[in-house]
Amino acid sequence: MATALNISDVRGKFPALTGDQVYLDNAGGSQALGTVAERSEPATRQARSPQTATTRAMRRQQGTLVPRETRLSDKGTVLGPSTTQLLRNVSYALRFQEGDELIVSAIDHEANIAPWVDFAERQKLVLKWWKPNSDALDAKTNPKLLASDLAALLTDKTRLVTCTHASNILGTIHDIKAIASTVHAHNPQALVCVDAVAYAPHRRIDVKDLGVNFYCFSWYKVYGPHIALLYASPLALSNLHSLGHFFNPHATLENKLGLGAASYELVHALPAVISYLNPDHDDRWAAIAAHEQQLQATLLDWLVSRGGAGGGVITVYGEPSSDSGVRVPTVSFTVEGWGSRELVEAVERESEGVFGFRWGSFYSASMVHYNTVDEVERLIAVLERVLMRGK
Repeated sequence: MATALNISDVRGKFPALTGDQVYLDNAGGSQALGTVAERSEPATRQARSPQTATTRAMRRQQGTLVPRETRLSDKGTVLGPSTTQLLRNVSYALRFQEGDELIVSAIDHEANIAPWVDFAERQKLVLKWWKPNSDALDAKTNPKLLASDLAALLTDKTRLVTCTHASNILGTIHDIKAIASTVHAHNPQALVCVDAVAYAPHRRIDVKDLGVNFYCFSWYKVYGPHIALLYASPLALSNLHSLGHFFNPHATLENKLGLGAASYELVHALPAVISYLNPDHDDRWAAIAAHEQQLQATLLDWLVSRGGAGGGVITVYGEPSSDSGVRVPTVSFTVEGWGSRELVEAVERESEGVFGFRWGSFYSASMVHYNTVDEVERLIAVLERVLMRGK
């Protein structure tokens, strides 16, 4: 059984949480640890180079969120300004043959779609869309990526398959290990590229166990600075041409894709995140999953059970279950008779701006482990008042 989070201790480590604001848009960017700011600020006054002790230490720990015994080598990781930029760099470093096939998830974030659509057009590749099974009973409200649906799209010409580890809108966790296994069983040379931005704040990651070829996430979603990390397997690295200067080496992922884009001041802060997420005395990740299950259960139970009185029927999109094995606490819903924007703005007015969550493309009500059950219950109370009063 996981050790329970000491929520007071957790919240005390995030300076932004000392005020009245309740942050329920964490899928757009988590709050940063105080220790992140403490490490970044002095680094701006010091001499810096890619060979600083801090950078070397980070290279030794580029597994970051993975168990100690599965940390990655220096060769297959690179830091960059964002997941969006790193995936775009990958798309310019790959070289396929005309007529080769890409399979792209139709329900991903734009960061893991746009580069591949553009890539397919530039290199005259065949673009296939991986869509959720439309025959499923809950296909409209609970779309998800299944290895069984993917299998029908795979051919001997498949070179790349892309998807998210968890939906940034629905919170649904995809079975990446099964997906990667399906792809590689059909074509061992095909590459699997995973956007983990919406997954990394919530669960421990082991890319070697997952069997993926590219795996990317942004540290500013994981309580850290605005910087991102990309992993490439040996097979993926061998497929990449270098975007770097001709006079530099081209042996590592950083050589090929780094382009001097990692801010050394921000790199200096990353060990603070690692230390927070992997304390020696307990399993922080198990405690995070258990606490977040309580958070999403509180909100989902109310959303699922609520009838049509006062504001219309509520429809939950994504997994209705609060099981932490199938979802993270990013929750999307609509209310009959209400536009998403008008509902969010009504909640903001009713709470005098205390509750911040989002509507529209790529936004949901989203929580992380530093949120509290009390905050979720207060949000529900505000929603009840707004819906009972009506427009």
